[in-house]
Formats: sequence, structure tokens, C-alpha cells
Amino acid sequence: MSQQTQTIMKQIRLEKVVLNMGVGKSGDAIEIAKTALNQISGKKSCARNARATQRDWGVRKGEPIGVAVTTRGKNAIPLLKRLLEAKGNQIKNSSFDNFGNFSFGILEHIDIPGIKYEPKIGILGLDVAVSLVRPGFNIRVRSKHKAKIGQNHRI
Repeated sequence: MSQQTQTIMKQIRLEKVVLNMGVGKSGDAIEIAKTALNQISGKKSCARNARATQRDWGVRKGEPIGVAVTTRGKNAIPLLKRLLEAKGNQIKNSSFDNFGNFSFGILEHIDIPGIKYEPKIGILGLDVAVSLVRPGFNIRVRSKHKAKIGQNHRI
């Protein structure tokens, strides 16, 4: 038997790529961040609300302070390649966790290939979170009979 048929359960695949921009205030800044994320991902982004009130920062609970978009499936792979190009195709070891996820930040969204500078948007930074899975990983998130992933099956 070939090596590929023996290890079909060990094949790693991309589950999702989440782009997040924390703006810190509502209003025009949220709309500008939405426009930038729509340009980058090609998908519609949604606002994220504050979980608690922070008086020092002038943020109230329930107020939109960030924007995020999640990309899954076939569209996620080319998007991830573009985002990694902006980082020079290198990620630090400390960016990885024990479950096959990694995240990194991009300081200027205009570093991403295909994105041009627009004066009305300006220069924004964003966070990228990537989730990798193997077949059988759904046992940790299913509604009934949840179980842990075995040590040998983790990424």
C-alpha cells in the first residue's frame, strides 16, 4: 500500500481563515474597516460589539468596536496565500498553539498583494487567525458525546 492510503486520517486541511480589525470606536471608522475587509476577502464583513463597558476608553457594552469576516472552503486557500505573502511567507513558532491553529498580524493592509492605497480608507492593520483540522476533529465540537482529540492525532 502507498503512504497516502495509510495516512488518510492524518491529512491536514484548512478549516477557516478569520480576519479581524479592532477599531475601538463606532461610527465612520467601522464603515471604513468594513470596506477594507470587503476588499481584502471579497466577502461581506460584520461588526463585532463590545462585551463590556470600558469608561477609560469611552466604550459602552453592545457598541460596535470591531469588524470581522470568516472565509471557509475553496476561497480560504488563495486568501491565506495572499496574507502570508504580506508577512514574507514566514510565521514565528510562538504563533502556533497545541491544536493546529495559528495567528499573525499585518501592520498595513496595503502590504497584501492586490490591495492598493485609497486615501479615504487610509492604512489599517488586521489580525489573521487560521484553523487547521484533520478528519475526525468534529468530535470536539459536536453537540452530543463530545470527546477530546488524542495526542497522536493533534496537529
